[in-house]
Amino acid sequence: MREVCAARLSMYPAVFGLLSLSAVFHLATGQQRLLLPEGTVITVKTAAPLSSASVREGEAFRTTVADSVRVEGFTVIPEGSTIDGVVTLVRRADERQSGVIGVEFNRLRLPKGSEVVIDGKLTSLDPSERRQIDAQTDAQVLFVGGRRGTGAAIGAVGASGGAGRDPLGNVLGALGTLLSKGADVTVPANTPLAVQLERGLTMGVMSTQPIRGSDAFTIYTSASAIRAGQQALRAKGYYRGATDGALNEATQRALVEFQIDSDIIATGNLDGRTAEALGLQLARGASTLTPAEATLLRRNAQILTTRYRNTIGIAEGGRLDQRRTYDPAEIELYFALSAFSDNASLYEEMRRLSGNVEGQTAAGSALAGAARRVDEALRTVRVSPRTEAIWGALQEDLARLDSTYARRQ
Repeated sequence: MREVCAARLSMYPAVFGLLSLSAVFHLATGQQRLLLPEGTVITVKTAAPLSSASVREGEAFRTTVADSVRVEGFTVIPEGSTIDGVVTLVRRADERQSGVIGVEFNRLRLPKGSEVVIDGKLTSLDPSERRQIDAQTDAQVLFVGGRRGTGAAIGAVGASGGAGRDPLGNVLGALGTLLSKGADVTVPANTPLAVQLERGLTMGVMSTQPIRGSDAFTIYTSASAIRAGQQALRAKGYYRGATDGALNEATQRALVEFQIDSDIIATGNLDGRTAEALGLQLARGASTLTPAEATLLRRNAQILTTRYRNTIGIAEGGRLDQRRTYDPAEIELYFALSAFSDNASLYEEMRRLSGNVEGQTAAGSALAGAARRVDEALRTVRVSPRTEAIWGALQEDLARLDSTYARRQ
């Protein structure tokens, strides 16, 4: 009963709308459990190869969770957990037909040894494959031989495609152009796959303290977060359903389409990266800049470095003005600004491409450390009011990245 109550807390926004997730979490005394809803996609990697030339129906296989899964900032499935599957269908390739493998996923194993029975199906992270899967009703999703690179495509056929004397033959016919005659399915070890839950899971959390900041791995599932996502998707033309806070199939399809168009991994989850792209402020206590803010910081750092270089008469290639006498402190400040500008570019790349919140927090602190070198150099060099103003704006952002960083007075 306690698990059911925990799963249904998000269904009553009028009662809990003014409470933070942490408050709701602690109201459920001793439960320490959160819901992963039906339709959630978990990214995994294969532990061993799969081939339609050798695998047998009923054979078990294992995958490893590639990215930690967090619900509203709380880790529920750590990276390195395993998800076991079973082969449900095999057809070997022949001269006329490609090989086919069907699978399902049935068990989640956490690092500390506990196990959870799951109902999971294969889906795809490839945009074109995911659209083909989502276009089917009650889709049967299969590996099909013949795709370049991994040696397997992922495709689906609706329930009607399996009717007749030869259900598998009808499946192959429905997949059409995905097939390549005579090619077996070849799925190498460490191939990224996507597991979609067909039944919601109530999971215990790994820590009572949530991850702070904007995290690509966090999945937002509360009614208020889903409602905000629906409103943003509607405003951008991706969603036409009710803004009711329910993570239904229409909402997940809209999320997939938005993710594909935004060059985000198309899971259908309302995750941290998608929330940012939609302009939603769902993370608590953010200690990172948004990707757009990181880009602006990098540009301002480059502008500042270029302005100061021109001021002291250094050419773009590094050539010094032969007619000028340089103060060593001027060169020290130029080196400090150049290093900060380069580090700002690194921070922008990490912020844009990585979902590791702990690493991003460390990168922010490291960038603040590079700024301290600029602060120290500025103590002995007089600069223009414009340079002071640009650096002051950069310091405001740096103070957000590192609470120990104090703006130079």
